[in-house]
Amino acid sequence: MGRSIAILFLFFLGFLGVEGFTSSSLLHTRIVVPIQNPKTHSSTSARLTNFSMRINDALPWPRRNKNDAPRLNTALKMLRKAAVALCCFAFLNAAPAAAAKATAVEHLHKGQKIANFFRSFGLSDIAVLALISALPVVELRGAVPVGVWMGLPITTVLPACVFGNMVPIIPILFLLRNESLKKLMSPILKRAEKKSASLGVGSLNKQWVSLAAFVGIPLPGTGAWTGAMGAFLLGMPTGVALSAIFAGVVTAGMIMTAITLAGKKGGIAALSALALFTANELLNGEKKQDFLEASPFWDQSAVPVNTFKNKAPFTGKVVSSKRIVGPKATGETCHIIVSSNGDYNFWEGQSMGVIPPGTREKDGKPHAVRLYSIASTRYGDDMTGKTSSLCVRRATYWCPNLKAEDPAKKGICSNFLCDTKPGDEVVMTGPAGKVMLMPEEDPKTDYIMVATGTGIAPYRGFVRRLFIEKTPAAEAYKGEAWLFLGVANSDALLYDDEWQEVKENFPDNFRLDYALSREQENKKGGKMYIQDKMEEYADEIFNKLDAGAHIYFCGLKGMMPGIQDMLKGVADSKGMNYDEWLKGLKSKKQWHVEVY
Repeated sequence: MGRSIAILFLFFLGFLGVEGFTSSSLLHTRIVVPIQNPKTHSSTSARLTNFSMRINDALPWPRRNKNDAPRLNTALKMLRKAAVALCCFAFLNAAPAAAAKATAVEHLHKGQKIANFFRSFGLSDIAVLALISALPVVELRGAVPVGVWMGLPITTVLPACVFGNMVPIIPILFLLRNESLKKLMSPILKRAEKKSASLGVGSLNKQWVSLAAFVGIPLPGTGAWTGAMGAFLLGMPTGVALSAIFAGVVTAGMIMTAITLAGKKGGIAALSALALFTANELLNGEKKQDFLEASPFWDQSAVPVNTFKNKAPFTGKVVSSKRIVGPKATGETCHIIVSSNGDYNFWEGQSMGVIPPGTREKDGKPHAVRLYSIASTRYGDDMTGKTSSLCVRRATYWCPNLKAEDPAKKGICSNFLCDTKPGDEVVMTGPAGKVMLMPEEDPKTDYIMVATGTGIAPYRGFVRRLFIEKTPAAEAYKGEAWLFLGVANSDALLYDDEWQEVKENFPDNFRLDYALSREQENKKGGKMYIQDKMEEYADEIFNKLDAGAHIYFCGLKGMMPGIQDMLKGVADSKGMNYDEWLKGLKSKKQWHVEVY
């Protein structure tokens, strides 16, 4: 019966488009369950391998395409983990009756040793449990079986373990704000960020549910410590992170209690309940994003422009600010989310004006407005319509005489934004501009998006609107969006995880090409710049533009001469008049440029 439940659950995930499980992924999933004695353990591993391979071969893992309903990958990842656990539990439930009578717990021996070590200091059993629960890796999931082994009632074990597991979490969330500690913990934080990358997706409610499920499912790589580090790195509000982690710890405690007291069947029941709750919250609860749409959605007659001006700006509050490039990137780039409570409305492709605090040294007047392309859709990263996002590179100046950065010449506004903390105020104007808007009336329109560095910002809004959010534009879109991004090296890539996910989910509608100047060579053996990467596809780009595609350029103004020289060279080789060709694109509003 248990095996049948697991197989049905896996079939359900298969039809949703979840990737197939491999036998190795199942074998490396260490779940705290009663197992056979060591003499029969190897035979069980072999049976588990064969069983998982048969499931993987039998299930119809479909390929996702553009016509599928958009999926919330966070939910699928959580459900996939639950499915792995259920599969293992169900298989072990079919083991011989003699094996089922065994009472040993896989990592209980380590737990006993740790418990006895702490007991040697004269600590009470409750204090020992709390200490074990506070340890990374072990946490509550390892402490609950130890508490039962000690002979304590579960009504004492569970509260002590929950308390102990939560004690280090608050300090972690605050201590990680220290830059020295972040550098010291860099390898651990990288692993935590990779494991928890999907937790910052969606509304605050979905972030909360995702984090609670991540912490609550007792599998390798999850737990309160990893969840806390991931939530911090992803910029989740502290209150949301703490409450979600607490809920996850309690859930993990209940699951471990069920497994410890009721065996495999109790674990199956607890994990099934968690999987159903997660699925209901993250899949069924997802609503279409359509409350900020025009009627029809492609009508641009009412695009908001300069709603807030210099003399009457809007004051927003920072929700989160985090570095989004690796250690070898040329400079620091941050992703900043600003809350407006829904009062600062904009469209994809527009810019936000920011007035940095303070006054100019030369005349004591307020600083001038700086424009930044908005890096989110009108619904914001939380999909509530109450936030907007910026992608900002910290502007610094290296003085050759000082052989150090000259603080007197640093960018005032970019440094202000990159240094902001949750709750800081940001004075905003705008939104500004219409030149970078997407024409959405024809859903078959192709978009060619060319960016250097933080010029990627508007395209993040484009891609999220077309492929990630449940907008009318996404539902209708049948064209191809082609993104070119030029940066120095792999560590300087921006939002790569998002692009790769969209590329995987919509291979027929999204293309991605990088120009990494310090890692790639062009066909002449020189550095690979954005124009060199575009030249590799020159014929296809010209054909698309002749067929009505729109091309966008955003980034440093120094990118344009090289690009235009390349396009002119291609036009000349085709016997075309470049100036007339470009004039035609501009007259049809197919040519969009926003450089700085």
